[in-house]
Amino acid sequence: MLTWLTLTPRRDEKDTPLVSEELKVRIYETVILLVVLYGCETWTLILREEQRSKVFENKVLREIFEAKRNEVTGEWRKLHNAELHALYSSPDIIRNMPILRYK
Repeated sequence: MLTWLTLTPRRDEKDTPLVSEELKVRIYETVILLVVLYGCETWTLILREEQRSKVFENKVLREIFEAKRNEVTGEWRKLHNAELHALYSSPDIIRNMPILRYK
């Protein structure tokens, strides 16, 4: 699987990213998401699989949008799920499945 290690700068270089967030989102939508959802027309999802899909998506989005620095303390922190989905304006992975089923 594609890793963001080569696309993400080290912690001390966070101010100058090598690849923009917009490009990372485009790669996610055009390559990763399509590969993950390939064949979803025939899937019958149970709750456990839906949760795994959401966890996968959150992990990828955390890699794309990276940690943010707290203005007051200067410490790095991971983004919460609500913050991730506010930054990523497309529907979540579960909502994309019915769209692909009817294409």
